[in-house]
Order: sequence, then structure tokens, then C-alpha cells
Amino acid sequence: MRIESTSEIETNMTEAAQKDPLVLFMPSGKRGRFPVGTPVLDAARKLGVYVESVCGGRATCGRCQVSVQEGNFAKHKIVSSNDHVSPIGPKEQRYATVRELPDGRRLSCSAQIVGDLVIDVPQDTVINAQVVRKAASDRVIERNAAVQMCYVEVDEPDMHKPLGDLDRMKVILEKDWGWKDLLIAPHLIPQVQGVLRKGNWAVTAAIHRDMDSSRPFIVGLWPGLKNEAYGVACDIGSTTIAMHLVSLLSGRIIASSGTSNPQIRFGEDLMSRVSYVMMNPDGREAMTKAVREAVNGLIGKVCAEGGIDRHDILDMVVVGNPIMHHLFLGIDPTELGQAPFALAVSGALQYWAHEIDIEVNRGARLYMLPCIAGHVGADAAGAALSEGPHRQDKMMLLVDVGTNAEIVLGNKERVVAASSPTGPAFEGAEISSGQRAAPGAIERIRIDPETLEPRFRVIGVDKWSDEEGFAEAAAATGVTGICGSAIIEVVAEMYLTGIISQDGVVDGGMAAKSPRIIPNGRTFSYLLHDGDQRITVTQNDIRAIQLAKAALYAGIKLLMEKQGVEHVDTIRFAGAFGSFIDPKYAMVLGLIPDCDLAEVKAVGNAAGTGALMALLNRGHRREIEETVRKIEKIETALESKFQEHFVNAMAMPNKVDAFPKLAEVVTLPERKVPADDGGEGGGRRRRRSRE
Repeated sequence: MRIESTSEIETNMTEAAQKDPLVLFMPSGKRGRFPVGTPVLDAARKLGVYVESVCGGRATCGRCQVSVQEGNFAKHKIVSSNDHVSPIGPKEQRYATVRELPDGRRLSCSAQIVGDLVIDVPQDTVINAQVVRKAASDRVIERNAAVQMCYVEVDEPDMHKPLGDLDRMKVILEKDWGWKDLLIAPHLIPQVQGVLRKGNWAVTAAIHRDMDSSRPFIVGLWPGLKNEAYGVACDIGSTTIAMHLVSLLSGRIIASSGTSNPQIRFGEDLMSRVSYVMMNPDGREAMTKAVREAVNGLIGKVCAEGGIDRHDILDMVVVGNPIMHHLFLGIDPTELGQAPFALAVSGALQYWAHEIDIEVNRGARLYMLPCIAGHVGADAAGAALSEGPHRQDKMMLLVDVGTNAEIVLGNKERVVAASSPTGPAFEGAEISSGQRAAPGAIERIRIDPETLEPRFRVIGVDKWSDEEGFAEAAAATGVTGICGSAIIEVVAEMYLTGIISQDGVVDGGMAAKSPRIIPNGRTFSYLLHDGDQRITVTQNDIRAIQLAKAALYAGIKLLMEKQGVEHVDTIRFAGAFGSFIDPKYAMVLGLIPDCDLAEVKAVGNAAGTGALMALLNRGHRREIEETVRKIEKIETALESKFQEHFVNAMAMPNKVDAFPKLAEVVTLPERKVPADDGGEGGGRRRRRSRE
């Protein structure tokens, strides 16, 4: 008998493996070879492809639907056909008589591999589908939720086997689903026997396991087949609370909504809320109660919109800036109001939702993303998870513009972060005609460079102010003020048209050219609208915007120096305000550094999207926890060069930094000395008042 050499054995094994069909799963791109007769669901699980199944392969839940792609996929060297899976069998036929199976779909627990296949795992699979009211994000998030629904059929009691009902259920959960060392939420223990008997010994258990190293928990139990579970992703902002209600099984967003943060009544900005806590013994409790009530109200709203019971919510992910984070959890934020801005806790946290008065399923868990630093919170971590500077080859700048701007800069080699005190000017505060974005607020502005006449659009009206029918259309809303995006545009337009100098001084000499340049004490203002509400842009308004944008730019400049770069490759504006900023005008103003305008994009509520990612895939929780540990935190207040960068950034776009990319698309004015130095005096007086 000839003994085969090691190389011959390896060759024979390879040849044998080549006989097994090759299966490619899309959109993940994972592939592998499997013996003929392997259920598609088993192949997916072995490759780590997420295919939902509640019934454990009994073909009753319909969650494991897949589609076979037909054709010659030359790139992957696969010829795929419906003939390469087993014919529809009794289980699938039985399912199809109860619920409709869409054309081209198969149940992966029943369909067996016969030949090479390209399998599409639909991202929209929803059984007992809810109506999707609002699309919060169009990105595909690979599902690997912390909650899994497991249907089991438990052995009935036997006098000869005195094992308790709960213990027998655990045995079958291990046998059918592989769950070992199961714990159970204490409130469920008295319910086990009743649920088992109501379901005639068939039950669905909701199993929660966040980390692979942690013991899994039974957090919910229902008689029979429970074919749905929901989660909530919530971003608690200082002004607005935003929420998404999501199917944990399909990944679909069922409803999205938002509400004002009721803490505004305690203070417009974050520091005023910290001051309220310091000055009022019951201040922390009052604000904690207010924000929790708002979250509960928002849960009720999205559940009503989606037509679901709030007690079917089994998991939650919450993000927020450090002060919102602390107040929501009932932590005194006083230490965040003074150096060294110490967080009570910075790491990720897990709670039972009911322990912090959130009205959902009693077994629901609540996960909070980690905070990055004292003023760079879990919301910034969520935005970083969403946009992924740590996954980029390019140098990405991520900016969340708000009362306190949060800045993240980096790539896969290194990420740094900081906050910068921009103040509330961009939200309309400190601006003479400023207001929050609401119907009637001016949101877009253009100024004619020859006549200096403005035209604008207001929220709630489709026409521009110089178009026929504008006055009639705007009669319902009126023209009531200027919102944040328009404040940026009007100051930038005033600079581009020569109304203000590079240093931000309104040129009184321009009054001879246009009656819209009007005296205002020792300074001049620009008359934007003369109606029921007289709207002007004053010298003090411009100074407030300069101070805000200079603080942001100085923070960005510090991070660029820490990274050793003179330019950034791509810029992302996060947050609701960032969604409405025109990148060109932001750059003309000098709010952000020079960059190819095609690489400057608004990404909406990236913090909320990050929370959504962490809700639907527990792997993203580990990703952001590891990323936050590696992010280098820079405290701008301690950096000696911050003041120098701040002073240079007061100019438009900047006193020393060049903007060559911007100059390719915008003609920037020559440096201008105002004809009337009264404006300078006004400017100096404004600076002293802020000091």
C-alpha cells in the first residue's frame, strides 16, 4: 500500500473541496464552498452572513427569505441559477398557504444548495410589514442586533424528570439555538409557567447579548410565535431630541420624529443649564425628569405613527453631548461646567431601560455610546461611527456646528478631537433679527453686486422674494427674521459684494451707492427687508458671527497642527444646522478651511445615524468603543496658539491662510479699507463688551 505524501493529501483535499458548490452572498460579498444538500441558512450562518430566523428553521416565521440571482457572474466566476437550489418543498408550500411568498423569494432554512449560487439577502424583508413613514437614512446597515427572537417547542412536564419549566426551556434553547448559560430577567420568572401553558408549550424568547464575552439574558417571553421586535435610536440634543423606531429583525425604520428639548426653559445653552443646577438644589432632578418625559412622549409618538405597542421595544441606543448624557442618566453635570471638565463616566454604559423611567418593555436594555471628552460627547462618537474618519485613507474633518462645536479630524492612522465654544450666534441668538428655523424665517439670501439689492427665500414659501407672487405666498407666514443658514449667507454675501471689509466692518462709504446701507449710531447696518418686520444686519451681528466662526476655525486649525497637515481632503457637516449650510458660503466666511467644494457635504443627523448603526449591529458598538479609546483629545483652552488662530480667523475668510480651492469657484475681493472709520470704532467697542 502506497502512503500519500503531505502535498498529495493537500491536493486531493483541494480537489474534493472544488467539487462542493461555491456560494456567494450579496451585498456582504462573503463566499464559501458547501456540500450539496446544505441549507442556505446554514451556509449563511457559517460565513457570518446575517439572515434573520425566529422559528429555528421550521419554515413558519418567514424571516429567512433570500433571492437566487440568475446569470453568469464572470467577475466572481459563478454561473448561478434557480436550478442550483432544491425545489420548493412541503415546508415552503405550507408557509405559502398561510402567508404570501414574494416572487423569486425562497426560505433559506428550506432551500438546499445543489450547485453554484449567488444569493441576495434582501434588506427590506419585513413580515407583518409596518408602513415606513419617514426615511431617516438610506444607508444599508448589516444587521447583527443585540436582541434575537427564538421560537422553541418545550417538552411538557414529566413526573419522572423533575426539571422545572424554566430549566426545560433553557435546555431546548441550547439544543435548538446554541444558547448556553442563559440568565433571565427577574420579572419574567413568575410568568414562565403561564406563558408556556398559554402557548401550548411553544414560546418565543427574546435573547439579549451585547458582547460575545457576556452571558446572554432572556429579556422577553411570549406564547407561540412572536414575529417582531423593535428598537429605538435616540439623539438627545440641547435643542432637539430626535428618534428612530426600528424593526430589529428587518432593519427597517418604522417611524422617525423629533421634539424640542424641554430643558430649554432652564437655559438656552448648555452652560446656563449647568448654572441652573448649581444655583437650584432640585435643578438636576427637574431637568432629568423633563428630558425623560420628553423621551417617553417621543416613544409614544413614533409608536403611534408606526402602529406598534411600545412594550414591543426591546433595545435602545442613546447619544447626546456630555451634559445631556449626564442629565438624562441623572448625573450632576456641575463638574463639566468648570476646568478640568471632568466626566462622571466616559465609557459605554448598559442599563435596564425601566430603571431610568423609560416606558418600554420591562426587559428592554438601553445602551449609551461612550463620550470622547469633557465637551466632546456620545453624540460626537455617534457621528464618528456614522462617517468613519477612522476608516478613511483621506484626512476627514467632521464638524457638528452648534452652541458648542464638536470637531473630529483624522484618518485610519490617527484621529484627534476637540470642542470649540462657538456660542449660540449660528442658531439666531445674539443676532438682532435672528430666530430659529421656522416658517417666515429667511433661509437663503443673494445680494446683487452692482445694485446691492437683496433677494431671499423664507421657510414655508417656494418663491424667491423677487419673483411674482412672493408677497401673496408669504402673507401667511410673514417675513419674521433670519435663521442660522441665512446668517452665514448674508455675511458672506456682504463680504463678496464689498459691503463689509475683510475685517468685517460695514463700509459707510457704500451708503452713497445704495440706500440699504444705513447709519446706526457710530456704525452702519444693511437693510435686508423693510416690511411689517424691519430686518437689518448690524455691525454687532457681524461681530457675533465673526467671533463664532473664529472660535470654530481656531479649533480646527489646532487639530490640523496636531495632525501635521496644512489642508484637509474632505469635510462633513453634521447636525441639523449643518444640513442647511451652503458649503461655499461657509468657506467664504472662513467657518471651515479650504477644501475642494465637491468634497464638502452635509450628512444630517450623523449622531442619530451612529446610534442607529449601534442599535442594529452590536459590532458597531465594539468599533466605536475601540475608536474612542484611540482618539486623542485636545483641550483648546489649554493650547497657547488658540488665541493666535482665533485672531487670524476673525478676518474673512482668514487673515493668513490661503483658500486656493475656493478661489477657483468664487472671486474673492481684494483687501478693502473702509471709507468710514466709524465702523472700526464700533467694532472695537463690540469687542470690549464681549471681553
